[in-house]
Amino acid sequence: MQNVDSQSVHLVVTSPPYPMIQMWDEIFCNQNNEIEDYLTNNEGVLAFDLMHDELNKIWEEVDRVLVPGGICCINIGDATRTLNNNFCLYPNHQKVIEKFIDLGLVNLPNILWRKVTNAPNKFMGSGMMPPGAYVTLEHEWILIFRKGRKRQFNSEAEKANRRESSFFWEERNLWFSDLWNLQGTSQKLKSKSRDRSGSFPFEIPYRLINMFSVKGDTVLDPFLGTGTTSLAAIVSERNSIGIEIDDRLRETIDERVSMLPISSLQLMTNDRLKRHQKFIESYHKPPKYFNNYHNFPVITMAEEKIKMRYVDQISDSKAGFEAQYTSGHADQLIIFDSSNVTETEPLIPFCMK
Repeated sequence: MQNVDSQSVHLVVTSPPYPMIQMWDEIFCNQNNEIEDYLTNNEGVLAFDLMHDELNKIWEEVDRVLVPGGICCINIGDATRTLNNNFCLYPNHQKVIEKFIDLGLVNLPNILWRKVTNAPNKFMGSGMMPPGAYVTLEHEWILIFRKGRKRQFNSEAEKANRRESSFFWEERNLWFSDLWNLQGTSQKLKSKSRDRSGSFPFEIPYRLINMFSVKGDTVLDPFLGTGTTSLAAIVSERNSIGIEIDDRLRETIDERVSMLPISSLQLMTNDRLKRHQKFIESYHKPPKYFNNYHNFPVITMAEEKIKMRYVDQISDSKAGFEAQYTSGHADQLIIFDSSNVTETEPLIPFCMK
């Protein structure tokens, strides 16, 4: 992250490798071979602490690059593991919170992401016999931190851009709940060198980016993975920087980015507008306010200035990739039938700006 300027990032959205989850052992051991020694000797707590020492180096850099008032959102799950026939929980979220508080950031209310699953056998341990069964982890954490006090928007241009970046009233009620029920995304990769990605679903970074940044901001993901954060930033009209040290993921990104359908990106914005229109149709009384740009009623005065545009083109540039947008004005509104668009999970290359 040394190439990222200090105080140049407005929002960090990321999901790091989870300490003490076995699929991430290799990448942690590559950073510090003492971790491998502790795991081999079944010293789980010592390995756990050293894994977080590696993550702490990234959190220190996050603190450096964030602007005053900038926000950091980290999706991380706790881990359970059996070493030497001893099953226990490793509370990753607690370690991350402790580090950010030590760095002087403010811990804002966090979100529990409850993964929707249809699995009938969700318990761990020895079934119905007490006390050998264990509570199943069905949620992950989205930890939210702010650097210092609230971010200021002083000029008229900044205030206008902030108004255009507003979200809908019903989105606020859904997004700003501390419990999100969202289905996970497929972890399978076609890469010959790696078979799982550990990626989060598009909806998570998309919500966070629209909740905690404005159009034109720079969003950083220091654990880019398959590029979901950068994809969400593009759809949201934000700049993004992505960093990834596992070069095996490049193969997956290179294979799939060429198949990125612009219609799928447009559909993400379009569906958001259509959801609002359906909400207004079912609202229990006539709304008082109107958004002239999109030509539909809104619930609050703050929503009158919302402007969303569609991704029109993505082209190569020296910095990575550059997106162009088409108007989302009512006269040029693109209405898609979702049933006619193939649902894909397009990916974005390593560095977006």
